[in-house]
Amino acid sequence: MPPNRAGSRRAVTNENDENSAVGTTRLTRSKSAAFSEDSAVGAKKPLQSKKVAVNTQQVRKRSALGDVSNVTKGEIVEGKKNLGKAGLASKAAQPTGVQKNQNLSRTNSSRSALSTKDTNKKAEVKRTGSGVLAGKRKTSSTSSTMIKEETPAEDEQPSRKKIHIEQQRVTVEETQEYMVEPEVAEKKSIKQAFADGVEDLDREDMDDPLMVAEYVVDIFNYLKELEIATRPNADYMEHQEDLEWKMRGILVDWLIEVHTRFHLLPETLFLAVNIIDRFLSTKVVQLDRLQLVGVTAMFIASKYEEVLSPHVANFRHVADDGFTEAEILSAERYVLTALNYDLSYPNPMNFLRRISKADNYDIQTRTLGKYLMEISLLDHRFMDYLPSHIAAAAMYLARKILERGEWDVTLSHYAGYDEEEIEPVFRLMVDYLARPVTHEAFFKKYASKKFLKASILTRQWAKKNAADLDIDVSVPLDAAR
Repeated sequence: MPPNRAGSRRAVTNENDENSAVGTTRLTRSKSAAFSEDSAVGAKKPLQSKKVAVNTQQVRKRSALGDVSNVTKGEIVEGKKNLGKAGLASKAAQPTGVQKNQNLSRTNSSRSALSTKDTNKKAEVKRTGSGVLAGKRKTSSTSSTMIKEETPAEDEQPSRKKIHIEQQRVTVEETQEYMVEPEVAEKKSIKQAFADGVEDLDREDMDDPLMVAEYVVDIFNYLKELEIATRPNADYMEHQEDLEWKMRGILVDWLIEVHTRFHLLPETLFLAVNIIDRFLSTKVVQLDRLQLVGVTAMFIASKYEEVLSPHVANFRHVADDGFTEAEILSAERYVLTALNYDLSYPNPMNFLRRISKADNYDIQTRTLGKYLMEISLLDHRFMDYLPSHIAAAAMYLARKILERGEWDVTLSHYAGYDEEEIEPVFRLMVDYLARPVTHEAFFKKYASKKFLKASILTRQWAKKNAADLDIDVSVPLDAAR
């Protein structure tokens, strides 16, 4: 009985078909024993099993990481080294399991039948010429020291291989050159100019990569440069025909309420107000579009600062559907174009946290400092001062209210301002606190226990000490500028 050739003609179109009982061509041991006399015929089988293997490999799905089968590897080697087709058939037939199913011995398999060609291939591979296989075997087996010694073999390598070897050498040399002992690197990173009595508070954070203590000085120097570049025009209301400073205060007070309702970060609020002031410094806005500017600024700031920003539909809802979503998105593009897409505003919260480090991270002082710092968003008189200056004055007043001691040299070093420089901003804050409440949403926000009733505590202190500081609160706020 001749071998079953129908199985070799029928290609497996599905991996699951190999395990199915219907239409299978697998031979049992009893059947294969009957074919032992025709084992010589099986030597010609690998060419037919190649078809089965190739067809199976083409339909079979590859893994997500791009697994390359033996057939693909054989085809690549065939194109580069001109290997015989029979050698590919013998290697490609192994994964399909056709030879195992036919129970053919190794002596009668295709490898033995084509042994002469395989020996020739192995002899070719052993050559140390400029071939692809020879180059790969040499680079993988030899170490980096052997590569440096065998200069004639490098000359025979292709140009790309030479460039790769040179890049490896440069990388090793650069790594050895810049490997510095940890103690030396630490001394270089914390080398700063400290006055007498100033403590180096960044030294204790050198082991924490999240604190980036070796770059903290350069970072804050860069932020102080940015606060000058992103500073709005303090007198932009002069060219606004329909707007007044009082309207700006009402808008910001409403944005504080929106900010509290959405539970956004403090940085989002400060950035939103900065966007409003910078936009109004360059564009003239009508009164009926002022709220649209505020909503758009908060929408942009939330997308810049928040991990999950509210949807544009939420901002449309808080504006009592006074503007459509299309109008808000159109205003977003217009505002960003006017600002040249520059949102690198140095938030005063960064400077407040820097000063709080010198204050031993006192939670009460920092909570009062946040409230005092947000006063600068509502009162237009603070636009003459930089964010770092406002943060230093807020921390100074908070420590004075809570009686945390004097403004020592360590606090002055990390704040960047001494008491004389802080005094004008400090007096403005006391002047605002000693006056009657004009922004109710802002007052109610910090009157809760969550913020330690900061608005109530600070106003009580300001009313008690305003006279001692020679601060006249009888002058109207609009004329106090």
